[in-house]
Amino acid sequence: MDISGIISDERKRGLAGLSDEPDMVARIKEELNTAARDKNMKAVILRINSPGGTVAASDMIYHEIEQFKEKTDTKIIACIMDLGASGGYYVAVSADKIIAHPTTVTGSIGVIMLNFSIEGLLQKIGVKDTSIKTGEHKDMGSPLKLMTEEERKIFQGVMDTLYERFLAVIAENRKELTPEKLRLLADGRIYTAKQALEYGLIDRIGYLDEAILLAKEESGLTEARVVTYHRPGVYKNNIYSQLSNAGFGTINLLNIDLKSFVNSGTPSFMYLWAP
Repeated sequence: MDISGIISDERKRGLAGLSDEPDMVARIKEELNTAARDKNMKAVILRINSPGGTVAASDMIYHEIEQFKEKTDTKIIACIMDLGASGGYYVAVSADKIIAHPTTVTGSIGVIMLNFSIEGLLQKIGVKDTSIKTGEHKDMGSPLKLMTEEERKIFQGVMDTLYERFLAVIAENRKELTPEKLRLLADGRIYTAKQALEYGLIDRIGYLDEAILLAKEESGLTEARVVTYHRPGVYKNNIYSQLSNAGFGTINLLNIDLKSFVNSGTPSFMYLWAP
């Protein structure tokens, strides 16, 4: 199962705003349901290449994988390709084993709120915010005004809660990590595959074909056929086909659809590495 690019429940938009693809959360659930109905299916490999995404979408995919494991008693192997940061790693910890490419970048455990203020710009061109509200904090986070210290504390409280959720998910699935060690690792920094292995964030270093061998080992199989779900007309030739480019060249806010993820100014809480 391919988890590539920004993790979101936003549908991909094509020409004229049309889309024939479901959003990532819906697609993963659809594929898990299909796998659950297949009695010949013995293991699932998550092919992850993502800097993360929204908090809700990352958590929903994690939840669906956990539910799938509980219902089917199936082994899950996560293989991190170029990148498995923040929400990408959040999803990866749902797996029984995590394998990362030698050149993988992972980690970035933490939460970020994407927000900006254009108040100064509006003042320069003679535009003033005249919004009407019923409560003092109804417009908190609006890009039309500077954030107050009290509003910042409110947002920080929300982010602290989401951060604790991230830590709890890791602690539940990576039993060897003590709470003290986990908090030291979870300061938002990224790690190489070698560092991640040393710190206990992953289980092995290897390639996608080695992840397939690991899936067979974990399932007690000597022979197996790899199946990739895809819609009719989509080209799939091998285990690397249709892997979205989520490498370093695309991990910056200029290449993220700000309209979708910041919702035209509304603060967005993200499990995202966004340098």
